[in-house]
Amino acid sequence: MHSLPHLPHGKTLALRVVPQSSNATIHGDIFGSWIMEQVNIAGSIPATRRAQGQVVTVAINSLVFKQPVFVDDLLSFYADIAKTGNTSVTVSVEVYAQRLNFAEEIFKVAEATLIYVATDSDRRPRALPAPD
Repeated sequence: MHSLPHLPHGKTLALRVVPQSSNATIHGDIFGSWIMEQVNIAGSIPATRRAQGQVVTVAINSLVFKQPVFVDDLLSFYADIAKTGNTSVTVSVEVYAQRLNFAEEIFKVAEATLIYVATDSDRRPRALPAPD
């Protein structure tokens, strides 16, 4: 018997959400596009903090779905900065589902890498402020 994953320690919880039936296919699986939207929201949180202001998504370098997600799963999105450039912030996001109906099993359901760019009030790229 193999052990199931646990929610990760040492990573930053950015977002928790429970998908509803309006986010699902007729077969009860949550749309990948809905998960991608939540991944983008979660990834933008540490990017915005690091940029100390507005960011825009410029790339989703990878998005891998590992397990299906169902209505009423509790999704936890962990988002951490992987690297920074002059104007860009690369964020890694891991998504875990807690299947509350089945003895609180936890599954890693997706992982992604996204790039955000800090922008000024005219929506033009701007340099990241010096790190704290």
